[in-house]
Amino acid sequence: MARRRRPEEHINHERWLVSYADFITLLFAFFVVMYSISSINEGKYKVLSDSMEGIFSQPERSIKPIPIGDERFKGQANQEEMTATASGQSDDPLVNIAEQIREQFTGLLGDGQLHIRANEMWLELELSSSLLFPSGDAIPHQDAFDIIEKISAILAPFDNPIQVEGFTDNIPISTAQYPTNWELSSARAASIVRMLAMDGVQPERLAAVGYGEFQPIADNADSVGRARNRRVVLVISKFTDSRRTTVTQANQNAAP
Repeated sequence: MARRRRPEEHINHERWLVSYADFITLLFAFFVVMYSISSINEGKYKVLSDSMEGIFSQPERSIKPIPIGDERFKGQANQEEMTATASGQSDDPLVNIAEQIREQFTGLLGDGQLHIRANEMWLELELSSSLLFPSGDAIPHQDAFDIIEKISAILAPFDNPIQVEGFTDNIPISTAQYPTNWELSSARAASIVRMLAMDGVQPERLAAVGYGEFQPIADNADSVGRARNRRVVLVISKFTDSRRTTVTQANQNAAP
C-alpha cells in the first residue's frame, strides 16, 4: 500500500518584517535621545564650559587643598589676617615669637620640656629647670647657653618687656649661697636674665622674679610633680612701653 505524503508546510516569506520593525523602533529611540541631548540649555552649557576652562587653565587652583572647618578660610578673614598670610608674618609680635619658638624647639615641645601659653595680654615660655641648671644650683648647664642663645635671637628684634620667673619644688634648701628656695629661684631667674642680655636682648626690657616653692603647678607629693614645679618661665608682655612709661610719668610727677 502506497504511503500517504504529508502536505508541505507553508513558508512565511514575511518574517523579515519583525526584524525590520525592531530596527525601526531602536532607530527611533536613538534619534529621540540625540534630539534631547542637542536641546541642552545653552546658558547652563556656557557656565559649565567656563568653569571647566577656569579649572584646567589655572593649575594652582586645581591642586590647592580646600580647608574645612574654619570660617576664616571661607572669605571671612579680615585684612590683617590676609596681609599676614601674604607676608608670612603677623602684625602681632607675640604671634611671631610663638611661631618662631615652635619652629626652633620642636623637639623640646614634643618632649614636654618646653610649654607655650598665651592670651591677649602676654606670651609665656615655660622651660624645665633640668634643661638649664643642675639640682640645687643656679649656674647654668652648658646646654642652657645654646637654648637661651636661640631664644635671645628670637626675642632681640622686638621691644616687648620680658619678666623671667623662677620656681622650685617644696623640698627645703639651706646652703650658704641659697638659704631658702626663694634665693635659689631668684638666682636662677637672674642667671637667665643675664644670659639674655649677653645675647643681645636690651637689658631695660628684662626683670627677674623668684617665687620659690609657693606657686606650684603640680602636686609635690611625687617626683613627677616636683619636676614639673621646678621651672623657669619667660613672660613676654604685649604692651611694649607700659612699665617704662609708668616709671617715667612717676619720676616726672615726683620732680619739683
